[in-house]
Amino acid sequence: MIAVIDYGMGNIASILNIYKRIDRRDVYLTKDPAVIRNAEKIILPGVGAFDNGMKNLHESGLIPLLNERVLKERIPVLGICLGMQLLFDKSEEGKEAGLGVD
Repeated sequence: MIAVIDYGMGNIASILNIYKRIDRRDVYLTKDPAVIRNAEKIILPGVGAFDNGMKNLHESGLIPLLNERVLKERIPVLGICLGMQLLFDKSEEGKEAGLGVD
């Protein structure tokens, strides 16, 4: 199962449409920790400003779970656009600290 993280930023519809087009039915848009905990892969989409993206992730409460799944358990994660930037320690386009997955 693939969890597409819903943190209020992004190009979510285009990602879900891709999987719908290839008839992949195990892709879920979610902010539910239980779904993310059971995912085999994670997609972190995003469009917008770095600091706003990190703020939304903090407010979602998902950062500790994402760190556990990606950094400790080493499940595959795909960052798309802003989502990729958020995976790094920081961005030249913002002041907030990133997720530090790099």
